[in-house]
Amino acid sequence: MAGRLKGKVAVVTAAGAGIGQAIAMAFVAEGAKVYATDINRAALDAIPRARKMKLDVLSDKAVARFAEKVGPIDILVNAAGFVHHGTILDCDDRDWEFSFDLNVKSMHRMTKAFLPGMLEKGQGSIVNIASGAGSVRGIPNRYVYGATKAAVIGLTKAVAADFIKKGIRANAICPGTIQSPSLDQRIADLARTSGQSIETVRQAFIDRQPMGRLGKAEEIAMLAVYLGSDEASYTTGQIHLADGGFAL
Repeated sequence: MAGRLKGKVAVVTAAGAGIGQAIAMAFVAEGAKVYATDINRAALDAIPRARKMKLDVLSDKAVARFAEKVGPIDILVNAAGFVHHGTILDCDDRDWEFSFDLNVKSMHRMTKAFLPGMLEKGQGSIVNIASGAGSVRGIPNRYVYGATKAAVIGLTKAVAADFIKKGIRANAICPGTIQSPSLDQRIADLARTSGQSIETVRQAFIDRQPMGRLGKAEEIAMLAVYLGSDEASYTTGQIHLADGGFAL
């Protein structure tokens, strides 16, 4: 089907690369008016026909100004995030605070800024990018990352429950390991610190996926299209796994 999001206004964070970029592109292709945002404005140039705006989701003031400029929207996709590698013994206060600020509080900021406009319209869909790591499944060396993504699921369910009678839906997508520039950088960093080859580290990521391959950002994007569309009008407060069987 084409035009599944025709007439809808959407905001996507972290649209400069990876999952966020794929979602912004898919939304444009399905007819939405898309505000694609990222801290790196130049990275947004790859997205055709989107309104491209620099946005620091760590700033209360920047988010508030952005929301005021954009006005009421129909779909909010919170895709900004950071993957910290390590156990509790590798996580200092700075790691903890930054991870929760970017992975969780940014979603709080964006939702709080755009929810009033959705309530005025009497409808809205919020799609938060969580993870298969966290409350879905505990995995090694994802201590604070898993904690933040578990919090994202809790945040999503709370918003869904609070506003279910007012036309607002909130859902979380839990991807498995997705090929992206972020993953490439993490693989390179891990190879350097562990003394392994990049190929060995990459294969370890692939091997932990039961399907035997990494996921594609476009596969996550199509799930986001569904959750943002009226096709999902009876779906809220749920986690949606797109993980190649990672949680089995």
